[in-house]
Amino acid sequence: MPDGSLSLPARLYLLSWDTAKLKVTGATHLHHLVRAGALTELAQRGLLSDVEGIATPVDPDAHTGDLVLDGLLELIEESRPRKWKAWVTLRARVTLDAVRAQLAAEGYLRAEKKRVLGLFPSVEYELERVSAVDALREDARRVLVGPESVADVSERDAAVVALAAAAELRTLASGKDRKLHKDRIEQLTERSGAAAPALKKVIQEVRTAVMVAVTTGAATSATTGS
Repeated sequence: MPDGSLSLPARLYLLSWDTAKLKVTGATHLHHLVRAGALTELAQRGLLSDVEGIATPVDPDAHTGDLVLDGLLELIEESRPRKWKAWVTLRARVTLDAVRAQLAAEGYLRAEKKRVLGLFPSVEYELERVSAVDALREDARRVLVGPESVADVSERDAAVVALAAAAELRTLASGKDRKLHKDRIEQLTERSGAAAPALKKVIQEVRTAVMVAVTTGAATSATTGS
């Protein structure tokens, strides 16, 4: 994919933008998707390991140099032990806020400070680099539909598509697309954790947690009528 320096959570956030309407889609569970991306990247980098189902830092002194990833790593280190699925949702908006601030600093977004009800400070973001997001989406679509063999897809690119599909990110794939390419999505999920059997388990748990968060959110919206 282009913009190879972008972290997995940053890519997932940018892919949530509808570049035609210039707005974010799937906002109700976007923070869960972004957090899942951060957990996955830390696991793929070998900085988080699975210890009897618990997300566990490998080296307390290790850092990635990425403020978003290092912030989550520090949060996990300083918190009581929790399972992967708990970390997909716990304080997930902290990671989303950090990703947006990072992308604004790098010129992908434009931050506009406003006040809610004229009193409370708030920040709204507008997409600046539309062409970069279109390029990310085009490459992600190629990973999803082929013709490249799954074995030739990088673990990070595979994780982008696997997690985006789990979160039902319509800007990447419609419901019809997800059904049509269901088998390939499962293969990409496997590919995301190809480095080790334990990593495969982690990716599957994180992906499942995202799917549960999306499903639960949809059920809640239907019940409340929102």
